[in-house]
Amino acid sequence: MTNTAPAVTSAITPSSPDAPPTVWPSVPYPDPQAAIDFLVATFGFEPTALIPGEEPGSYAEIELRWPNGSGGIIIRRWDRPAPNWLYVVTPDPDSLYQRAKAAGLEITRELQDTDYGSRTFTTVDPWSVTWTFGTYPGS
Repeated sequence: MTNTAPAVTSAITPSSPDAPPTVWPSVPYPDPQAAIDFLVATFGFEPTALIPGEEPGSYAEIELRWPNGSGGIIIRRWDRPAPNWLYVVTPDPDSLYQRAKAAGLEITRELQDTDYGSRTFTTVDPWSVTWTFGTYPGS
């Protein structure tokens, strides 16, 4: 693929700063039911849409909203690993850090204050999805 566009070298002001985010990452899991049960219980996501699948009791997609903002994720079935890394803004990373530790999750970056003003940590869920939680809301 040939890209003739100039390289991006500076940030701009968003064109819709007051609108909610409209990008919804889709995160594949081999067992969507287990994933949503885990994400709701451990991190506090809220299941807001459960789209039924073809088999009774299954889901084609699941929408999970983050309670501390306007974004969310879509959970879908995928039988092979797909690397994902998500950043989630939270007002209380300390509490989520304790919940992740209590759930026995691997912590790949300990809870810390960054030089850009965020309090953050990174963990990996049982399906190898990497989650970073922090106070930095973006610009």
